[in-house]
Amino acid sequence: MKNVIYTSNAPEPIGPYSQGIQTQGVMLFLSGQIPLKNGDVVAGGIAEQTTQALENIKALLDEAGYTFANVVKATVFLKDMNNFVAMNEVYGKYLGESKPARSTVEVARLPKDVMVEIEIVAVK
Repeated sequence: MKNVIYTSNAPEPIGPYSQGIQTQGVMLFLSGQIPLKNGDVVAGGIAEQTTQALENIKALLDEAGYTFANVVKATVFLKDMNNFVAMNEVYGKYLGESKPARSTVEVARLPKDVMVEIEIVAVK
């Protein structure tokens, strides 16, 4: 059994997918979040974009009754691996204490030509 997670405090899906899916009330899978606020890509560089992506994730975690402490796996997609250090600084402020498993990969292009997209899996 699965429960769709939705909040208006994170960007509307821009395709045929859910913001998040919770299974059996235990596992939470969040779709990749990009740095959108009120439908627009946030201004600034990788730090600002990473912050907004993580704020969107925080809104979805809150909606589902989870916190960053519940995150067990994160995947970070970067447009440019040269932004790794700056992204990692912001990421550490949100997830540093819980230290989930993580993969970070450079990709050719992301939706709306953003610099970063982050997806997570959380468990209660």
